[in-house]
Amino acid sequence: MDFLKKAQDAMGGSSSNQQQKPQQQEGQTGQPAGEKQDYGDKAFGFLAKKSGHNVDDKTGEKITDGARGVYEKMTGNKVDPKYSN
Repeated sequence: MDFLKKAQDAMGGSSSNQQQKPQQQEGQTGQPAGEKQDYGDKAFGFLAKKSGHNVDDKTGEKITDGARGVYEKMTGNKVDPKYSN
Protein backbone atom coordinates (compact mmCIF):
# COMPACT_ATOMS: atom_id res chain seq x y z
CA MET A 1 0.00 0.00 0.00
CA ASP A 2 3.02 2.30 0.31
CA PHE A 3 3.22 2.68 -3.45
CA LEU A 4 -0.37 3.97 -3.47
CA LYS A 5 0.49 6.59 -0.87
CA LYS A 6 3.54 7.64 -2.87
CA ALA A 7 1.47 7.87 -6.06
CA GLN A 8 -1.15 9.91 -4.26
CA ASP A 9 1.52 12.26 -2.89
CA ALA A 10 3.03 12.58 -6.38
CA MET A 11 -0.36 13.62 -7.74
CA GLY A 12 -0.61 16.21 -4.99
CA GLY A 13 -3.89 14.86 -3.71
CA SER A 14 -5.12 13.74 -0.35
CA SER A 15 -8.22 11.92 0.71
CA SER A 16 -9.82 15.15 1.96
CA ASN A 17 -9.30 16.86 -1.42
CA GLN A 18 -10.85 13.97 -3.27
CA GLN A 19 -13.94 13.94 -1.08
CA GLN A 20 -14.74 17.53 -2.03
CA LYS A 21 -15.00 16.70 -5.74
CA PRO A 22 -18.43 15.66 -7.00
CA GLN A 23 -18.76 11.94 -7.53
CA GLN A 24 -18.96 10.79 -11.14
CA GLN A 25 -21.52 8.25 -12.20
CA GLU A 26 -19.89 4.86 -12.70
CA GLY A 27 -20.48 2.30 -15.39
CA GLN A 28 -20.83 -1.41 -14.73
CA THR A 29 -17.08 -2.07 -15.05
CA GLY A 30 -16.15 0.30 -12.21
CA GLN A 31 -14.89 2.92 -14.65
CA PRO A 32 -16.47 6.37 -14.54
CA ALA A 33 -19.19 6.70 -17.17
CA GLY A 34 -17.81 7.67 -20.56
CA GLU A 35 -14.23 6.57 -19.88
CA LYS A 36 -12.64 3.55 -21.49
CA GLN A 37 -9.50 1.76 -20.43
CA ASP A 38 -6.56 2.89 -22.53
CA TYR A 39 -3.26 1.05 -22.99
CA GLY A 40 -1.72 2.79 -19.97
CA ASP A 41 -4.56 1.62 -17.70
CA LYS A 42 -4.38 -1.92 -19.03
CA ALA A 43 -0.59 -2.06 -18.57
CA PHE A 44 -0.86 -0.73 -15.02
CA GLY A 45 -3.55 -3.29 -14.18
CA PHE A 46 -1.43 -6.10 -15.58
CA LEU A 47 1.67 -5.01 -13.65
CA ALA A 48 -0.30 -4.55 -10.43
CA LYS A 49 -1.71 -8.09 -10.69
CA LYS A 50 1.69 -9.57 -11.54
CA SER A 51 3.25 -7.87 -8.51
CA GLY A 52 0.50 -9.25 -6.26
CA HIS A 53 -1.32 -5.97 -5.60
CA ASN A 54 -5.09 -5.74 -5.82
CA VAL A 55 -5.82 -2.29 -7.26
CA ASP A 56 -9.33 -1.42 -8.40
CA ASP A 57 -9.97 0.31 -11.74
CA LYS A 58 -10.78 3.67 -10.20
CA THR A 59 -7.51 3.84 -8.25
CA GLY A 60 -5.52 2.59 -11.24
CA GLU A 61 -7.07 5.34 -13.37
CA LYS A 62 -6.02 7.99 -10.84
CA ILE A 63 -2.46 6.67 -10.71
CA THR A 64 -2.04 6.50 -14.49
CA ASP A 65 -3.59 9.96 -14.90
CA GLY A 66 -1.12 11.30 -12.34
CA ALA A 67 1.81 9.65 -14.13
CA ARG A 68 0.62 11.10 -17.45
CA GLY A 69 0.38 14.54 -15.88
CA VAL A 70 3.91 14.31 -14.50
CA TYR A 71 5.24 13.16 -17.87
CA GLU A 72 3.51 16.00 -19.72
CA LYS A 73 4.71 18.55 -17.18
CA MET A 74 8.32 17.37 -17.32
CA THR A 75 8.62 16.98 -21.10
CA GLY A 76 6.12 19.54 -22.36
CA ASN A 77 4.76 16.95 -24.80
CA LYS A 78 1.20 15.66 -24.80
CA VAL A 79 0.61 11.92 -24.63
CA ASP A 80 -1.34 10.45 -27.55
CA PRO A 81 -4.91 9.73 -26.35
CA LYS A 82 -4.59 6.24 -27.80
CA TYR A 83 -2.11 5.42 -25.04
CA SER A 84 -3.47 7.54 -22.21
CA ASN A 85 -6.60 9.67 -22.17
